[in-house]
Amino acid sequence: MSDIPYRSALIIGAGPGISGSFARLLRKADIPVVIASRHPELLDGLARETGALALPVDAADPAQVERVFAETESRIGSPEIVVYNASGRSRGPIAELNPLEVEEAVAVSALGAFYAVQQAAKRMVPVGHGAILLTGATAGVKGFALSAPFAMGKFALRGLAQSAARELMPKGIHVAHVIVDGSVRPSQRPDPSDGSLDPDAIAQTYADLLRQQRSAWSWEIEVRPWVERF
Repeated sequence: MSDIPYRSALIIGAGPGISGSFARLLRKADIPVVIASRHPELLDGLARETGALALPVDAADPAQVERVFAETESRIGSPEIVVYNASGRSRGPIAELNPLEVEEAVAVSALGAFYAVQQAAKRMVPVGHGAILLTGATAGVKGFALSAPFAMGKFALRGLAQSAARELMPKGIHVAHVIVDGSVRPSQRPDPSDGSLDPDAIAQTYADLLRQQRSAWSWEIEVRPWVERF
């Protein structure tokens, strides 16, 4: 029997990395999982391997986010774990960036996260139970040159997480922001230097957050390679 105190999960922005590792971990704990992506066909292998249900969603569209929550509810029950792992990028000099591409990048990283948190809150608050995990990045605490749109979205994501935690945690909803500080290696590919993060290890950190007793909940945690120079 699983010691994770939740019975169903929805991962938005799923892919082969962190969310793939986390989906495998949850399925091994016999927790039903929906994995949602703008390109669900790329999740076919993960779905076959784990038995997770793959659904389409454009996270920047509030109607599609609402729909994927409703379909998740009808297929596996209301999600008690919601993970937002989607992000948008548009790289280049500020003076040369396409404003429409910047808008899309920020919408995926930040607005999509809000839509997901809102839909989760609507379902979790009435029962006083649930967990919302938001995948952040180094760019959420430190902006880099040529990457302003990514930093804008991730800074907004961190603000959303902090506000949501202060509002929802007293209502029984565990909200946590995970700062992934470094590059994530492909799943199952060793890195002898340990200079990149193992997605399976990150997934274990997500699971550890879910197991926290509510008298000592974390709203934010950083993960980084142990060999990194601070």
